[in-house]
Amino acid sequence: MRYMLLIYKDEKWWDGLSENEQRALVQKARDYAEPRRAGGFYLGGERLQGTDTTTIVRVQDGKPLITDGPFAETKEQLAGYIILDARHLDEVLDFTRRHPLVQAGLPMEIRPLRDAPGEVDTGPRPQPRN
Repeated sequence: MRYMLLIYKDEKWWDGLSENEQRALVQKARDYAEPRRAGGFYLGGERLQGTDTTTIVRVQDGKPLITDGPFAETKEQLAGYIILDARHLDEVLDFTRRHPLVQAGLPMEIRPLRDAPGEVDTGPRPQPRN
């Protein structure tokens, strides 16, 4: 099953780090994930630009409404994502809890991906194995 890890950060905290600290943390994350690519577990991931580059598109009263910036003021903003292919949730939890970004205090949300477009979600929620 494929999983998406959504990485969140407090942009003010991040901006408070020096460029060297930011670079070192990003490199640690790359170094941690990259060896898992060869076996097909780590499928990829990307960093997102800051929320000041965000554009929101929605329809209101039948007309498109386009606004700049995030919709809601939150302490943590979506900063990036990772896609994993795991046999079970325990593998994902193990990867996530040891990830350098999580170790640095950034939260990651784990979400299973649906296998096919349009699939109706009728199955049970993936659970860690005991």
